[in-house]
Amino acid sequence: MSAIFFLIGCSVFIALIFLAAFFWANKTGQHEDTHTPSIRMLFDDESEV
Repeated sequence: MSAIFFLIGCSVFIALIFLAAFFWANKTGQHEDTHTPSIRMLFDDESEV
């Protein structure tokens, strides 16, 4: 039974780490521009021949 409590504690700890990473990404502006990545493939790259 103690193994279940240990695993629940570990999963909550990992979930908190991922939640903190999500908030950090939002704070630093990772999700600001959602339009440009979808049209980036339409731009021609300059080939260096």
